[in-house]
Amino acid sequence: MRKKIDVRDLQMGMFIAELDRPWLETPFMFQGFRLSTNEALKKLREICRYVWIETDRGADYVPKARAAANVAMQRMQRLAREDEAMRQRVRAIAAAPTAPGRRRPYLDQTSFEEEFGLAMDIQQETRTVMDEAVEAAKRGGTVDLRAAERSVERMVDSIIRNPDALVCLSQLKEVSEYAALHSVRTCILALAFGRHLALSRDELKVLGLGALLHDIGMMKVPAEILDKEGGLSEQEFELMARHVPWGLDIVERSGGVAPGALEVIAQHHERAGGDGYPARRTERTITPAGYIGAIVDVYDAITSDRAYNAGLSAEDALKRIYEWRDKDFDARLVEDFIRCMGVFPIGSLVELSTGSVGVVITINRARRLKPKVALVLTAARTPYSQRIVTDLMEHTDGQGREIKISRVLPTGTYGINPMDHIVQL
Repeated sequence: MRKKIDVRDLQMGMFIAELDRPWLETPFMFQGFRLSTNEALKKLREICRYVWIETDRGADYVPKARAAANVAMQRMQRLAREDEAMRQRVRAIAAAPTAPGRRRPYLDQTSFEEEFGLAMDIQQETRTVMDEAVEAAKRGGTVDLRAAERSVERMVDSIIRNPDALVCLSQLKEVSEYAALHSVRTCILALAFGRHLALSRDELKVLGLGALLHDIGMMKVPAEILDKEGGLSEQEFELMARHVPWGLDIVERSGGVAPGALEVIAQHHERAGGDGYPARRTERTITPAGYIGAIVDVYDAITSDRAYNAGLSAEDALKRIYEWRDKDFDARLVEDFIRCMGVFPIGSLVELSTGSVGVVITINRARRLKPKVALVLTAARTPYSQRIVTDLMEHTDGQGREIKISRVLPTGTYGINPMDHIVQL
């Protein structure tokens, strides 16, 4: 069972499952560890207001006295109320129409079904390019920027035609290949976000290249640091943070890229409050490209399964990013990103108000809380005998009430692989 608790109530032996801020900016590379040292406890209390613990993997809260138990309960209840208020706010932002901008918005040129096959080929090609780039960086060599540019150009064209196909594929998460796939997924997310912001094709190409290469310097970080559990020392954290200048150096030695792409690489760990790295930039000294890189990097990281922790659902991830909007990001861009992604992106595994479980297969750009859902399990958790798709804009339940999405389920719940249902389209 997962519990959200105040850091003042932390006790030794608890399993820390999640922090109240992106782990990327903390000494805790592994967001998922057993609390076993006073040093780790002190650091958590310094940087966090609350955390999530998993009681089936570590100790539960054991009060030393009744008064302490009452105080801890009041804190947990307050956090739960704040959590629900944040969820409702994020859903309201996602449901709100996008305000007209100075730039003409893109219109879909193909359907999801028409674009999906081509998007699969593009995603696989880009993955191969990044696999080769990662190996080259590990050997201390240069990367093939021209191959990366060609892949990004194809991705841009696909995103312009219809972003849903590649965004759906960005949900393919393989724990054993996080490094290369994280870069591909981050690129897809950046391009989808850029399209939502109506960036030009040339601007999208620059943004996408920066996002694709944003973490290339991580290949030079010693494996013992990347694999260390329980928190990095100050010296180890400083070494890990050097992946940013290392990445810039690799790209420059490989032939160089446009300034906008360099901004993504250089600034994706900078934070509005000055707590980021490597330059500790603040607010307006971080460029829009830097903020976009930061937002999509964090979103993919916290929605990805890792060897030490399960990823968050899209809705929970957007809720966290919204919570961090003023301290870490540009608040306006965060709200734009929520509207871009929606809380139920294609491939989301959801439970409906009827109790049925299904997979989101088509989003509604005008009403993002009302997608089409392929039903997989009945309310009794038995499989449907035939393929049934319900359109939440049109269909009602047996009593004539609108059908809503009650909650998003972690991918893999009930053994369901959403992609099995997407490929049937």
